Amino acid sequence: MNFPALIEELNDALVHGTSERRAEILHRVTDIFIAGAADYSDNQVELFDDVFTRIVTTIELSTRTVLAKRLANIPRAPSMITRRLAFDDEIDVAGPVLEFSQVVDSETLVATACTKSQQHLLAISRRKSLDEALTDVLVERGDKTVVLSTAANPAARFSASGYLRLIRRSEGDDELTTCVGLRRDIPRHHLMRLLVRASHTVRVRLEAANPSMSDIIGSAVVDAANSILEKTVSREYVAARARIASLHANGRLGENDIATFATANQFEETMIALAVLCDLPIETVELAMKQHRPETILTMAKAIEISWPTVKAILRMRAGTRGMSPGEYEQCFDTFARLKPATARQIIEFHRKRSKGPQFDRCTA
Repeated sequence: MNFPALIEELNDALVHGTSERRAEILHRVTDIFIAGAADYSDNQVELFDDVFTRIVTTIELSTRTVLAKRLANIPRAPSMITRRLAFDDEIDVAGPVLEFSQVVDSETLVATACTKSQQHLLAISRRKSLDEALTDVLVERGDKTVVLSTAANPAARFSASGYLRLIRRSEGDDELTTCVGLRRDIPRHHLMRLLVRASHTVRVRLEAANPSMSDIIGSAVVDAANSILEKTVSREYVAARARIASLHANGRLGENDIATFATANQFEETMIALAVLCDLPIETVELAMKQHRPETILTMAKAIEISWPTVKAILRMRAGTRGMSPGEYEQCFDTFARLKPATARQIIEFHRKRSKGPQFDRCTA
């Protein structure tokens, strides 16, 4: 390699040459560097770095794009030119370096993610390694496409705050929720937080995509629902109980009240009314409301002989955002229709005798 002669030729081209001439010299310099990159000393790599940096400001977009693509996959690409290309406003130049270069450092990536376009962020989101500092920025600044790409990248690592942002961004977005839920590294408590807000469609997708997660998903949904229910009951339980006790004491508590409560999604009132009319501890009815299967609720309803429309309203309220399919309603109706009131009352009596709760937990007038 007659490098001194090439440097002299480069100096002349920078002063007197055309853009075509400078592009030609850059191509030759790049060929020489790539051919021997693995064997060059650090000083020699720095010399190439200086040459690339001097010429890059004088070349057109198309030539910068070619240079970026050629250097992006070179493990020993010079650091200064790599950083300069990564910061380029043109995504055709910056994109290959941001996505593939092993040389571009974390500081450069974070700075780019904080200041450049969504296309720059998207390129970064596809890297083979994404640390927590970088994903924090991508999830905070990125649009839906960027956040989805980041969440789908198995090499991405998220901080605790990053996961919270990711979950907030997932609300109302089934595609992103599914993507986040399928991450193998998502902590259990974040999965529960995600699933309690997820639609029924998302939960079905997650179980279909990864059947081994079925038990975890079911457990997470129950745990998260329990947590929310406990907070709700602690805030509204006393007022709801007093209201139901007053209705019952005046002989005015009946099916119409339960239907009204359930239709209005008044969980506490519905639960306590069932407990009063079935003469069961509240915790027994509460447990039945939380269970995945609805048989116990159907049995309670049949025991006090309320009609199917009211039962359906209870089931709809109980399902919440998960919802129920027409097939699920049909299956519940068949079970409810076949169940005899006398049998239902025997089952409820069994629950009544088995309950161990203290007297003040039983809703009686």
